[in-house]
Amino acid sequence: MLYDPTCGSGSLLLRVKREADQVGKIYGQEMNRTTYNLARMNMILHDVHYADFDIKLQDTLKKPQHRDLRFDAIVANPPFSAKWEPDKAQVENDDRFSVYGKLAPSSKADLAFVQHMISQLADDGTMAVVLPHGVLFRGAAEGHIRQYLIEQMNCLDAVIGLPANIFYGTSIPTCVLVFKKCRRSPDDILFIDASQHFDKVKTQNVLRPVHIEKIVAAYLARTNEDKFSYVASIEQIRGNDFNLNIPRYVDTFEAEESIDLDAIALQLRAIAQQGMVTDDKIASFCDELGIEPPF
Repeated sequence: MLYDPTCGSGSLLLRVKREADQVGKIYGQEMNRTTYNLARMNMILHDVHYADFDIKLQDTLKKPQHRDLRFDAIVANPPFSAKWEPDKAQVENDDRFSVYGKLAPSSKADLAFVQHMISQLADDGTMAVVLPHGVLFRGAAEGHIRQYLIEQMNCLDAVIGLPANIFYGTSIPTCVLVFKKCRRSPDDILFIDASQHFDKVKTQNVLRPVHIEKIVAAYLARTNEDKFSYVASIEQIRGNDFNLNIPRYVDTFEAEESIDLDAIALQLRAIAQQGMVTDDKIASFCDELGIEPPF
């Protein structure tokens, strides 16, 4: 079963259905009525039988509509740093959030969506969510949640940095977090920096199939590749205080060419000498013309 808790018009669900061999029934939730209706129309227009999808209208964080289900695949592109209205009862009684001991801040619901999705993920399922880079390093409650996800649940499998300006409506760089409850590599987390791998088309950056294939190959290989991927141990991440900022792990620094100062000094002296020869010629021309030289 496939699920998107912030499905919008359903395009991401349809893309996964198109790429995957078999997804089973499609589930989604959307809080905007107009967009919700578009999502259902989109399913039918793309030959998804009405019995094969279940899209609900409601705020996912306040009133999730598929609480009793667990999904094999979860994908989402939640609204970045959306505001929400958490309350004390959610910490104490809502099992999506209570185990963490802290709630995502009211000004940034990014990790609240992550917590919700993890609660709906099947034990052998896979979840991929697009988020702003702030979730990787912001502190306070978000830092606490990030630590719990890594240290207690150990469900974060990979962090993939994407190029800036690849989504319409925002130019900020984004990342994809991949989660699995039963990981094959429980002692490390894979970091991929794909931020420089894109084609520029007019004012938009575009991920071509070759770029996507490179990311997928790096994810499957799970090895270190210079300036592109790095497998960080949980101990290393703990040593960084659970800061997941990608440049801490994938070194993309380009060393500048060394500058030969002696050679430059020789060039400057040669230029100065040439300038003196030129000045002498100009002075001699001025003498012939009977005018004062300009220097």
